[in-house]
Amino acid sequence: MTTLDPEKQKQAKEYSRISRRVWLAGTTFSAIYAAMWLCLGWAGSLRAWLVQMELFANPWLLVPAFVLVFGGIYSLLTLPLNYFSGFVLPHRYGQSNQSFKDWVIDGLKGMAIGAPIGLILVELLYLALRLTGDLWWLWAAGGLFVFDILISNLAPILIMPIFNKFVPLSEEHKELADRLLKLAERANTKVRGVFKFDMSKRTKAANAALTGIGNTRRIVLGDTLINEFTIDEVETILAHELGHHVHRDIPLFIAFGTLMTTLGLYLASLALKWAIALFGFASPADVAAFPALELILGAYGLITMPLNNAVSRWRENMADDYALQSTGKNEAFASAFTRLANQNLGEVDPEKWVVFLFYSHPPLGERIEKARRFIPA
Repeated sequence: MTTLDPEKQKQAKEYSRISRRVWLAGTTFSAIYAAMWLCLGWAGSLRAWLVQMELFANPWLLVPAFVLVFGGIYSLLTLPLNYFSGFVLPHRYGQSNQSFKDWVIDGLKGMAIGAPIGLILVELLYLALRLTGDLWWLWAAGGLFVFDILISNLAPILIMPIFNKFVPLSEEHKELADRLLKLAERANTKVRGVFKFDMSKRTKAANAALTGIGNTRRIVLGDTLINEFTIDEVETILAHELGHHVHRDIPLFIAFGTLMTTLGLYLASLALKWAIALFGFASPADVAAFPALELILGAYGLITMPLNNAVSRWRENMADDYALQSTGKNEAFASAFTRLANQNLGEVDPEKWVVFLFYSHPPLGERIEKARRFIPA
């Protein structure tokens, strides 16, 4: 039975505390940045300057130009913080294997994928603002629902392979692959196979997932998991992931997310009217009001974060129950999550307020204790 490493737990607490402070700094700066654009009149000035150029008189070009300037400056200003949180801190605590060059390349890849997708979504948002009047929030929510379905289906075959190499498990791991496929079959979950990906090129942490929807659903295992965990431990971790499919958590999370997004956009439509009157913007479709919309949605995200996390913890608990009941391997489950705590620097006993605000999963200590108390049938 794997035991908790006290030194690792000390590091985990420090790592978590610093990560929360970095998050707070980033969140505070984002709010101040958007507020300055509004209060100092920079948003209106940028829009007026762009409109003076004949090229950007067209709203289809004005919107991306404004967002690129606004977002580009923000990205440059937050680069030091992102470097610290994404490169310096993981290396300081022995969680990263990534070279600086590879970290930069990953960032550029993320930008090359995220920027076009983000600009398309913003263009569609402002199209709804221009054409649908006070119901723009409903159209935007519907568009995001479709986007979530598409990205869940396409990410495993189009986006994830850009960052990692996925290969079917070799003959060396045939027993593991057969066990996981049988586990999926018992859960009535069709998968396209079991794949290993090169997680170790970035991190020492371990993970597994069941990705995709329908024909793109597949089991993916980090090489760090395969190399460091026993077959029984990997089986219990994957059984947890299958529990989400058995309980239909993917459609539930999409439905719940759509509901929360729709509510947020509706409230944003009301708050945006107030911001337009306060700062003298022309209409909700005035791109100069974009920083106000970002502030409003950011505040909504912060306020609802504990609720979203509570719902997630509820479903994660159910998935843990399924893993224990379907495998009957409570000792392997406890050992696997103890090993995850050691390897991923996961804090086993965070303070209650930290769990309430930040945790989308139950604390590792609770999950380990649940497994130890479980009595196999």
